[in-house]
Amino acid sequence: MKHTDCTRRAFKALLTAALLPLCLTVPALAVEGDPLQVVNNLSDFVFQCIQAIGVILLGFGIVQIGLSLKGHDAGQRAQGFMCFFGGLLIAFAKPILDSIMG
Repeated sequence: MKHTDCTRRAFKALLTAALLPLCLTVPALAVEGDPLQVVNNLSDFVFQCIQAIGVILLGFGIVQIGLSLKGHDAGQRAQGFMCFFGGLLIAFAKPILDSIMG
């Protein structure tokens, strides 16, 4: 039984596709030590991102309060104070949660 060139090429491609993952395996390099440290680092990173958003909202609230005082707009002033206190609450979310949890 003669194999055609197309069959040989298909067999070589299939064999290469099967052996390539075996040759290119990389060992997993896990961090030694406490596995909870990775979770704590991720938690700290997330809270830092939330804190940055809170500081941005805090600054935006201050700008809105200043503009409302200049333009005598009570609605904008209320919105500015809500944004200010919301940003303050978000910026200090982690210390607030830590004090609640004990």
